[in-house]
Amino acid sequence: MAIYGLTTLGNAGSMIEDMEAKVQKGAIQEFLSTLPEKALNLGVRILLAVIFFFIGVRLIKLLRRIIRKSMERAGAELGVTQFVDSFVKATLYVILVMGLASSFGLDAASVVAVLGSAGVAIGLAIQGSLSNLAGGVLILALKPFRVGDYIRESYSGHEGTVTEIQIFYTKLLTPDNQTIILPNGNLANNSLVNITAQEVRRMDITVGISYHADLKKAKEILQRTLEDDEAVLKDRDMLVFVSELASSSVELGVRCWFRQEDFWKGKWRVTENCKLNLDENGIEIAYDQLDVHVDGRIERSESGDGKESVKL
Repeated sequence: MAIYGLTTLGNAGSMIEDMEAKVQKGAIQEFLSTLPEKALNLGVRILLAVIFFFIGVRLIKLLRRIIRKSMERAGAELGVTQFVDSFVKATLYVILVMGLASSFGLDAASVVAVLGSAGVAIGLAIQGSLSNLAGGVLILALKPFRVGDYIRESYSGHEGTVTEIQIFYTKLLTPDNQTIILPNGNLANNSLVNITAQEVRRMDITVGISYHADLKKAKEILQRTLEDDEAVLKDRDMLVFVSELASSSVELGVRCWFRQEDFWKGKWRVTENCKLNLDENGIEIAYDQLDVHVDGRIERSESGDGKESVKL
């Protein structure tokens, strides 16, 4: 009986193994048979996702264009329009990507829950970006500068004309046509100089004349130079004054005012005309010089061979 029981158990075990093998074989066959259909479905979903992505990109561009034109018709500042445009762009692209991800079975609510639970870590990781976003909002609200202003910021010493105010960064264009990208957080939290905020700007140059030159005549020539320049604002102060008695020259200050758009060309032109007019009237422009006075004594001595030597 014991032998018969063991034989029965062995047969049952082999039957179970055969059934498991058949089940596994059937599962593999079923998987292989449905694989082409699943691959086709996945390919179709990927193709549809790509198509919907490009359609979404086109719709985002269209919506951004509508928003920009609406704000332009409403008379909004260019910087505000650029900031809103960049914010709308980032938001819509996030929505588009999340929508496409949900089509592949990714639950947007689960993603939001995971992001919420990891909020502290994410906040630390993106605190710089959040600071730049807040800085951009402050720039638009307080208006320390606008698009088209020429600014110099103290954090890194960069300067240039503001071309764009985006959601996280502000772009400057330097006079030699280089683009500088500055974080909005730095611009909002540090001092800066808005050079073109006012309609007019004062010009100051210094002209050094020789101590032997006629001082009164030189001042009259420089004053006439300012009066003859058409771009100099005649309703503002035009001054020529002695600013310093330097070691090698008498320093004359020349001061006048230009409109912002005339400043640099006007300054270069007035500086050149000051030199030309002083030369025409015989007024010497001083340069650094050093007078050396030698106080020497002559000593004569005779050597044993009868030759005479002289020492200074």
